[in-house]
Amino acid sequence: MTSYLIILTLIAAGWLFARARLLPEATPDVLNRVVITLCLPALIVIHVPTLEPAWSLLPLILIPWLLLATTVLVILPLARVMALSREATAALLVLIPLGNTSFLGFPLIEALLGQEFIRLAVVYDQFGSFLIVCTHVLFVVGWYGEGANPDFRSMGRRIASFPPFLALLFALVLGNHWFPAWLMQIIERFADMLLPLVTLAIGMSLRLRLVRRDRWPLVIGLLGKLAVLPGLAMIMALLFGAEPDVAMVAVLESAMPPMITAAALLTSAGLALRLAPAMVAWGVLCSALTVPFWFWLAGQVFS
Repeated sequence: MTSYLIILTLIAAGWLFARARLLPEATPDVLNRVVITLCLPALIVIHVPTLEPAWSLLPLILIPWLLLATTVLVILPLARVMALSREATAALLVLIPLGNTSFLGFPLIEALLGQEFIRLAVVYDQFGSFLIVCTHVLFVVGWYGEGANPDFRSMGRRIASFPPFLALLFALVLGNHWFPAWLMQIIERFADMLLPLVTLAIGMSLRLRLVRRDRWPLVIGLLGKLAVLPGLAMIMALLFGAEPDVAMVAVLESAMPPMITAAALLTSAGLALRLAPAMVAWGVLCSALTVPFWFWLAGQVFS
């Protein structure tokens, strides 16, 4: 609950700053750019080199990608049937499959399961969530955010120049064991900045009262993220015959509320300026009830 309270407090602080007009209107965009350029790469460089390959970890890699594929297959035809706007469609394609698997997921995994389970959460987060951000999210943002649909060459250039993706390649190839202590301390300070900067940016962009056309996308997004996907993750873990600790982490990570960073990428591209922050805020509130439920249910199934 401490993690939830911190996030909610920072979102509320950002909302109050915006209401009081204490900071320039461009502040959320600036904060988002700092996060993408410095904070996310720092977090990747810290955690990725700690991973040790093992076949038992494969479900943690496959499940987030299968949940992404399921989301795309359901949302695209549903958006046509319901005549959803391009912005709403983009928000659902991004925020349903992606949750707060790092700075909310890590402390919750530690609190609910124990510190030794964080290494498993890192696998789900880095090879699932982060790679999806570096590929799928960039494609959706480019496809729905630009006037003309980008070609694959331009999307490839955008992915290749995305700072978190470059950090992932760097961490996989070179690691961080050769860093001097002072450099690691600087990188850790940048990583520590991620949570307050992103939540303040979301809070400053937050509009709790949505226009009517965004209400159904909000309901669909929250139901998909907090109810449907964790259930699918549990079924997949059973089908894969995942070890109990791996299955528990997969279910809990899939149950995290919509990813704040993904919402920041949407809003920085001018997409879903009201819907994306609302999905994050309401998702955090609702997940205070849904995450404990999935923890209990997964414990019953995999114990």
